[in-house]
Amino acid sequence: MKYRNGPSERVIGLVALSFLAVGLLLPSASSAMTADFYCITNNNPSDCGSAEAQIKLQVIDSGHHQVLFLFENLGPEASSIADIYFDGGSLKRVVSIDDSDPGVSFSLKASPSNLPGGKGIGQPFQATFSMDSDSPVQPMGVNPGEILGVVFKLSQCANTPDILHQLISGELRVGLHIQGFDSGGSESLINSPVPEPSTALLLCIGLIGLSRQRRRFKAPSQL
Repeated sequence: MKYRNGPSERVIGLVALSFLAVGLLLPSASSAMTADFYCITNNNPSDCGSAEAQIKLQVIDSGHHQVLFLFENLGPEASSIADIYFDGGSLKRVVSIDDSDPGVSFSLKASPSNLPGGKGIGQPFQATFSMDSDSPVQPMGVNPGEILGVVFKLSQCANTPDILHQLISGELRVGLHIQGFDSGGSESLINSPVPEPSTALLLCIGLIGLSRQRRRFKAPSQL
């Protein structure tokens, strides 16, 4: 009869563990994350698919209120990150562009100044920072097997977990203009502002477990 007046310690423990697991996966408990991109232009579905599969972004704490955005083209399909754009968030200024990878060279202020196709999406993209590959554009971009690092100084009181939250929520967006496909076309991509599926899955497991436990203890006549 001890369950009749409220949930058991087992139920409380289940809920606590579920939310603890979710909390451990959220950016507030981390100083790094990996982000994927989705295509917004879709000029060529095949080009979009290969770009989404092989372009990755790592966001890493650099200390002293600085954060590193590390762009990587995993390949193998021909493509080149030619322009990079940042919209919103707590980014204050660009500290450095690490284009030491042979064959990669970037400078501040991209041309065009805003992400191609970015004005036509639901929440129009408005670049606050941008950079593009130097001439010749495609060869000097981030091609398969190459990386590019961009270090930002953050606004006062902001830290890396804040940036990670902003990327997930969509308050901060990163846009890429990809050229150099075998088709001769180009595509624009934006980072996906969606939490890792494992986070939502753990939360669902916890809530389902709670629901089952509540059904077990709901009817006193069955005890």
